[in-house]
Amino acid sequence: MPRPGRPRLPWEAFTVGILRPLLAIVVRHRWRGREHVPAHGGVIIAANHLSWSDPLFLSLFLYNSGRWPVFLAKSGIFEVPLLGPFLRQVKQIPVYRDRSDAALSLRDAEKGLREGAAVIVYPEGTCTRDPDLWPMAAKTGVARLAIKTGVPVIPVAHWGAQDVLPYGDKLPRLFPRKTFKVLAGPPVDLSAYRDRPLTASTLRAATEEVMKAITHQLSEIRHEKPPAEPYRPSADRDR
Repeated sequence: MPRPGRPRLPWEAFTVGILRPLLAIVVRHRWRGREHVPAHGGVIIAANHLSWSDPLFLSLFLYNSGRWPVFLAKSGIFEVPLLGPFLRQVKQIPVYRDRSDAALSLRDAEKGLREGAAVIVYPEGTCTRDPDLWPMAAKTGVARLAIKTGVPVIPVAHWGAQDVLPYGDKLPRLFPRKTFKVLAGPPVDLSAYRDRPLTASTLRAATEEVMKAITHQLSEIRHEKPPAEPYRPSADRDR
């Protein structure tokens, strides 16, 4: 029987059977907003990116919300023996960079969304380099996917993964046990951009709407005020 957006049942059972109890031991979870994640149909989960560990914790959040997590992940890890074939079996999508086939990532993601997948996108493209760990200025792939497919974009902010595995570290910090907080919001209203041509200005404006929603929710989790403008690594390099 077809399972839109999900791997074959044995692969799902194997993955969940190993990771679910392990992740529950590693961190405590404080989740809010799971009611905003639709039970069926294609959906984009747009999240901030703090650590190489947060995809695992976000996966558990989404799975416990009733959806199978499909990530856009760096193509390099798909070339690792055993890991690469496993990731393909569980429906993850490689992201190609600086290559002529880079458009394949968006094509595969679009196909998955039309088939009913829940695709997790990090609009920033990499872990934030903001000194205070606020979301950076984002790339426009999330807007392109949302406008082309018409699926809802659920903004998700999280906090705590950076305490488990800070960006740049190779070994996790498991003790004392950390808390992973998530706040999912209602769909971002992108209706004003649906009928526009996919110009650079349209995509940038739609992407900013998504990032404003994520940043607002992160501000609520942290109980802090975000910066007036998002961090731009290119501007920092120019300086």
